[in-house]
Amino acid sequence: MSNRSVVVVGGGIAGIQASIDLANMGFRVYLVEQTPSIGGRMAQLDKTFPTNDCSMCILAPKMIECAGHENVELLTYSELAEVRGTEDDFKVTVRRKPRYVDLTRCTGCGDCTEKCPRRVPDEFNVGLGKRKAIYLPFPQAVPRKVTIDEEACLYLTKGRCRVCEEVCQAGAIDFEQQEEILELEVGALLLATGFDPFDPASLEEYGYGKIENVITGLEYERLICASGPTGGHLERPSDGKVPGAVAFIQCVGSRDVNYKPYCSSVCCMHATKEAILANEHYPDLKSFIFYTDMRAVGKQFQEYIIRARDEYDVSYVRSRPGKITVDEETSNPIVWYDETVYSEAGDPVRRVTSLEVDLVVLCQALVPHTDHQEMAQKLGLELDESGFIAIEDRLFHPVDTSVAGVFACGFCQGPQDIPDSVIQASAAAARVAEILSLEDRELEHA
Repeated sequence: MSNRSVVVVGGGIAGIQASIDLANMGFRVYLVEQTPSIGGRMAQLDKTFPTNDCSMCILAPKMIECAGHENVELLTYSELAEVRGTEDDFKVTVRRKPRYVDLTRCTGCGDCTEKCPRRVPDEFNVGLGKRKAIYLPFPQAVPRKVTIDEEACLYLTKGRCRVCEEVCQAGAIDFEQQEEILELEVGALLLATGFDPFDPASLEEYGYGKIENVITGLEYERLICASGPTGGHLERPSDGKVPGAVAFIQCVGSRDVNYKPYCSSVCCMHATKEAILANEHYPDLKSFIFYTDMRAVGKQFQEYIIRARDEYDVSYVRSRPGKITVDEETSNPIVWYDETVYSEAGDPVRRVTSLEVDLVVLCQALVPHTDHQEMAQKLGLELDESGFIAIEDRLFHPVDTSVAGVFACGFCQGPQDIPDSVIQASAAAARVAEILSLEDRELEHA
């Protein structure tokens, strides 16, 4: 009989959906996630377009269903170390990092977090806030278990403190915990490793990292979210004031031969959503979206843009700004861009103009996950010219990689939004089931 176990790599929405589907079909699923909680990038979002539904309200039930399924084993805070073998007979080595917390005892009560004296930048809030050295990644984390950051913990780095151990009534703190090596035998691997935001600091013309009131789209997302570092209040970094005018700049690093030549797919709608949310929070706030081409190809996307323009005072400017300067007195960014106007004769005329705003949001390119290339090398996978997992036959086998028995879904094989990632995750799960079930039937008839 063929091996009816599958390793799913990546605990974002695509990996979660694929795991649920496979588990419901009777397959044993090992969901490997690098961070302490499943949820991925979707957990960092406030709302989803084009319905403006609460992101966590959609995601959290799936996270709980996945973690509670009898056929799913969560391997969080873990990473793929080695893969040997071939289709239907893979030997997978998973490295499980020490949390220094006994998961069978931790209740997620938060007493240890409250008393911990060490504060470090919070990666979930993209560095905009602080977290403790012992922490829960975010309020709805699954599993709801704390983790000790060994690089920040005073005891693990300097041999002093252990306050968390003193206050933990469940006795869950375990500073003797060591790294675990797990050996798994599976019939297939399904990759759903997602994306990372491109660092726009290299585009010096936009001043990210130098001009205080120039931020990224993900930073904006955490600021506008009620669970974010400001409790959902949009405060600009320089003085904490609520901006009266916000400029969103599209294609920062994407559709650019000097950086990433591809379209990141979601930026047009993401900026539209953010502009709508800004106006819902502050009705007097004015938003400007500078775009290259408006790519609204999904269901109800064009209607969403019309609503933003007509109901939420969003102005769309077809231009790619060339530079951002700053007013030293007000700290206001000044966006310089080409504007197309028409002469009295009706001929188009281009002129350079500027717009002063209170805050600029850079909608940067989205790129394959940081460890994507290393993982591809371990598996012997081919990548395309942009670094995404190559799919040899997108028409007939849209989730099959160049290695038999290894499949890919979601952003790791190309830019796509949440609905497309979920659809593709279910398709990948069905494809895995098809392959492994076919092998079952072949063995039965042998």
